[in-house]
Amino acid sequence: MQTAERLASLELALTPQVGAVSFLKLLQAFSTATAVWSASSTQLQSIISSKAISAISTHQGQEALQAALTWETQHSDNHLLCLVDDDYPISLSEIYAPPPILFARGDINLLQQPSVALIGSRHATASGLHISHDLAAELSRYGICIVSGFAAGIDTAAHQGCVQVQGKTIAVLGTGIDRVYPAPNRDLAHQISQTGLLLSEFPLGTAPIAHNFPRRNRIIAGLSQAIVVVEATLESGSLITARLGLEMNKEVMAVPGSIHNPQSKGCHALIKQGAKLVESVNDILEECPLLPQIRPVNELTKEKTTPIACVNELSPLLKAMGFDPIHPDQLVDKLGISATDVYAELLQLELQGKIAALSGGRYQRIT
Repeated sequence: MQTAERLASLELALTPQVGAVSFLKLLQAFSTATAVWSASSTQLQSIISSKAISAISTHQGQEALQAALTWETQHSDNHLLCLVDDDYPISLSEIYAPPPILFARGDINLLQQPSVALIGSRHATASGLHISHDLAAELSRYGICIVSGFAAGIDTAAHQGCVQVQGKTIAVLGTGIDRVYPAPNRDLAHQISQTGLLLSEFPLGTAPIAHNFPRRNRIIAGLSQAIVVVEATLESGSLITARLGLEMNKEVMAVPGSIHNPQSKGCHALIKQGAKLVESVNDILEECPLLPQIRPVNELTKEKTTPIACVNELSPLLKAMGFDPIHPDQLVDKLGISATDVYAELLQLELQGKIAALSGGRYQRIT
């Protein structure tokens, strides 16, 4: 049953020009959303902009409210969470500019579970994708929920790693919850909605607008006990999430990579600034005070976690590759064997999932 105060809060949250900061200021000034709607323009003008006052006075959020209420009733897994609700996640209510409304599809209980954020570049290397997938899968086996931003690259690999082992993951979207972006993730979005949680602060129908994606980063940071950056350039939005995490006193960690890989320079910068270097899942578990409490519950904690990368002692070619992208001609020179033999072994290693083919005819080792 919708109370008058909840409906007033939802409409206020969905009113154009009333963002998260203005919403919070209004509640602090008037105590309730109902009181905000009863306030005069004179009372409002010292708190919010004239555009926001106009939007409130003309009820410009009414259409979005009706759409949201209809969406909520269309499926039992559709949920609207407002900042004034008792079941609004505490971890988000304590961050700067908490989202006044959350659209959620799936298991909202995940919002209260211990979580780790795995984030990184949209233009990830094959090795970065492999690492993100495997870290997510192994953390999932420990019963830890994985939070990420559903973007291409590292985020997608993290969500896929969870889904593959029937783990739990929260995808924080930069669009309306009824929009799938990127489009190739449509099946993944469906899978997450069945076993995990899709989450968005944006009204239904919101398209993928560039400036919305950094906004969602504070939600990723707020929900997570730890933030692990798998791959990132120095200009990556993942570094924004890491900075927000530090401001929230969250653990920030980073996976190192090749000094020649621009996608690792952001990670190296974080490590230089004090972020913990991550080589295995144990590095994450040891650093987070909340996560080890759930370790004894899972029998898989008895298993030894494996490093992110291990050397195959049986393959001289694999060892000669290192972990940087390399062209087969370089391997011919290094090993002194024929190009035919090099290409034959590269094919076998690729089929075994140990290397990945890159653009320009190069290959990169991923295990």
